[in-house]
Amino acid sequence: MKKLMTGNEAVARGAWEAGVKYASAYPGTPSTEILETIAEYKADIKAEWGVNEKVAFEAAMGAAIAGARSLAAMKHVGLNVAADPLFSLAYTGTNGGFVVITADEPGQHSSQNEQDNRNYAPFAKVPLFEPGDSQECRDMVKEAFKVSEDYDTPVLVRLTTRTSHSKGIVECGDREEVDIREYRKDAAKYVSVPAHARARRLVVEDRMRRLAEYSEASPLNHVEDNRSEVGVIASGTAFFFAKEVFGSTASYLKLGFTNPMPVRKIRDFCGSVKKIYVIEENDPIIETQVRLAGFDCLGKNVFPFCGELTSDIIRRSVFGSCFDALEADPAKVVARPPTLCAGCPHRGFFYELGRRRNVMVSGDIGCYTLGFAEPYNAMDTCICMGASISAGHGAQQVFDMRGDEKPRRVVSVLGDSTFFHTGINSLLMVGYNRSRTVNVILDNRITGMTGHQQNPGSGYTLGGDRAPDLDFEALARACGISNVRTIDPNDLKLVKETLDWALALDEPSVIITRWPCALKRFSPEDKAEFEGAFQSRYRVDRELCIGCKACLRSGCPAIAFDFAGKKSGIDPDQCVGCGVCAQICPKSAIVRE
Repeated sequence: MKKLMTGNEAVARGAWEAGVKYASAYPGTPSTEILETIAEYKADIKAEWGVNEKVAFEAAMGAAIAGARSLAAMKHVGLNVAADPLFSLAYTGTNGGFVVITADEPGQHSSQNEQDNRNYAPFAKVPLFEPGDSQECRDMVKEAFKVSEDYDTPVLVRLTTRTSHSKGIVECGDREEVDIREYRKDAAKYVSVPAHARARRLVVEDRMRRLAEYSEASPLNHVEDNRSEVGVIASGTAFFFAKEVFGSTASYLKLGFTNPMPVRKIRDFCGSVKKIYVIEENDPIIETQVRLAGFDCLGKNVFPFCGELTSDIIRRSVFGSCFDALEADPAKVVARPPTLCAGCPHRGFFYELGRRRNVMVSGDIGCYTLGFAEPYNAMDTCICMGASISAGHGAQQVFDMRGDEKPRRVVSVLGDSTFFHTGINSLLMVGYNRSRTVNVILDNRITGMTGHQQNPGSGYTLGGDRAPDLDFEALARACGISNVRTIDPNDLKLVKETLDWALALDEPSVIITRWPCALKRFSPEDKAEFEGAFQSRYRVDRELCIGCKACLRSGCPAIAFDFAGKKSGIDPDQCVGCGVCAQICPKSAIVRE
């Protein structure tokens, strides 16, 4: 049976066919759809959102140790969070097969860095697969589970954005029911105290030696001999882009299993050609191996170090020209910078926060990161998940050291899912050490940025089952914060009063803004709590409008200014009736329809 699938869907299909029993993940582009698709196989696989990548990894790890084939998935920066258990599990090994999907982001479409997670494989001493299209995603995931069990090791499968989100025809098969292996108590294997770990260290080295032989023999590493003096070595999507450029004018060494690398196969291939191109995104990992093998090659001295490698980029790097293409008129392209949606509950809060002076806003990862931009200018930093509160704490401690008459205050902001991810630990530090930070949890009732996944605050599980709706106020107080308030962020007067209250305190505080994402599908509980939300709209009374443009400072994409008539207007197809602009207007010219 053949199906059209994205790479992420094909990973899920491969996991199902491989007999996986348990899967966990934390959502993050470009990996999010893997677990969402696995959840559709609910008759065979228990799929759960983890509160962060480390927790998701550890849950799947536990399932594997108990004897079941299991999978964890995350974006590239998520593996940083899960690195602690990865390195130790490489020593202990697993029981049932355990595969970890890392989805990298060359080009940084939605990520704060462009790290190349292939580096984790030799660092942690675990095998690495690199699929380049949807068929390979399905095939390599199935093979990865076999390798995991045959060699008693966790296995990394590295995708990239293009692999995750591009579609291709996939030859599908049936599910292979794999029995749950018997669990045997084995402290010397699974209890990583130093005495045990030192012995397991030798096991790891022996495993890598055996995996090196697997790499040499694996058909995933294969040569396409076109009897050319030009040789191309590539992995992942870069291989397919290279074939678009070189066609049959080059011979190819396609690498699908890249840790350990097939050193003998690389040497043999390089010795059969006169000119070698190594085409890989981001770091020169394969190139380094080629040079260590004693061969000169054209790699990062020809191809860019950063960004995605497309066929156009490869062709321009090699031949100095691009493929023929239609040229767009730049003058006709309207710049559309990312912005908060119409009716976004973060808009009113950032409008008021951006008006504050002598305040540092410590930001975090989510839709609300857009609070840094015009017209709000209400965010100073954004580093990684959960860092807003802990970084804000450290900054406040330093500002208070300076001895200024009015020390700069810190307002830390993060979303509901991010708070569960790593914000709770950070808030514990604030409560324990008593910094004077204002900590804001922007609760829009869902994990917004990655496409509306459930979280412990939404009241539902991945499978749609009712779950406890965790109480942010109770959590904050349990972290040692006594000053806690929950507000409607669309009420600008209330937002202003609450910020005034928190900034006047000489001790830590928590503000919870509670209003659903404008794009959220309401649950029955949402409908009861937020009755009437997003069911009205506003318009501009052009007789009252004086053209002052104050409403534009709301940053709402539904508002536009007619420069000819010198009046504001509201697009009725976008407006959802949050009312923020009406509160900003000095002439009450914006009225509810």
